[in-house]
Amino acid sequence: MSALTFTLKQPTDQRIDMSPLVCQKLQGMDVDAISAIELQNGKSRRRVDELFYITGMNTQEIIIAYSNNKLDFIGKELDGGSISVQGDAGAYLGMQMKSGTINVSGDTGLYAACEMKNGLLQIDGDAGDFLGGALPGNKQGMKGGTVLVKGNVGQRAGDHMRRGQILIEGNAGDYCGSRMLAGTIAVMGTTGRYLGYAMRRGTLLLWNQPQLSATFNDCGSHTLAFLPILFASFKSLNSRFSDNNAAFNRVQRYGGDMAETGRGEVLVRI
Repeated sequence: MSALTFTLKQPTDQRIDMSPLVCQKLQGMDVDAISAIELQNGKSRRRVDELFYITGMNTQEIIIAYSNNKLDFIGKELDGGSISVQGDAGAYLGMQMKSGTINVSGDTGLYAACEMKNGLLQIDGDAGDFLGGALPGNKQGMKGGTVLVKGNVGQRAGDHMRRGQILIEGNAGDYCGSRMLAGTIAVMGTTGRYLGYAMRRGTLLLWNQPQLSATFNDCGSHTLAFLPILFASFKSLNSRFSDNNAAFNRVQRYGGDMAETGRGEVLVRI
């Protein structure tokens, strides 16, 4: 059975709410029923078949073709199955995702993987601000799962992060790991200002020396036995994180943020 494919007919000036088009909501529906679903498009509601050509039948394997940055809430609350986005994605990609996989060949907007609970989200391009963060007014961001970004990410990646791991092959913007409660953020590229701002616990794993505030203490160099185990867990990923050359176990450790509980750590490859 071929994948259920939604091909965008033409670019739209208004944003489209894609949250109804997830695997568990479409399970058991035929093409006619899926075509009749109404999506919020700006101030109006439009049928799916007005916006997309629909082919295929397998609702547990969804493809969104010719996607662009106006398609918001792709994979919201996804609970099993897979979604492949061919192109860019809008804001709130994988919001509150529970399980399954999402792959994006392009870039994503704000709040990708926000409050994500489990699963695997892979972004081949860049990600916007608040990757894996919490919605405005909420106190807990990403709670589990794995986010892999092959490009760069914006500001506040992992803001209020509670659990899980964010793996970034490129650079991270300002306030990476801000107000972090637990979990792991790994950055192969450079990091911006205010790294780990107000973090309480958790691990920031870095390949390059960051600019740290005075509220982080230098705890010296260490050989950490858990790092080879952590890198071994990346072997299944299609990523630079799975390369043997990327692994290390000798780090310079910094503890902080001492303005909070001070139980977080920044580990820098040496």
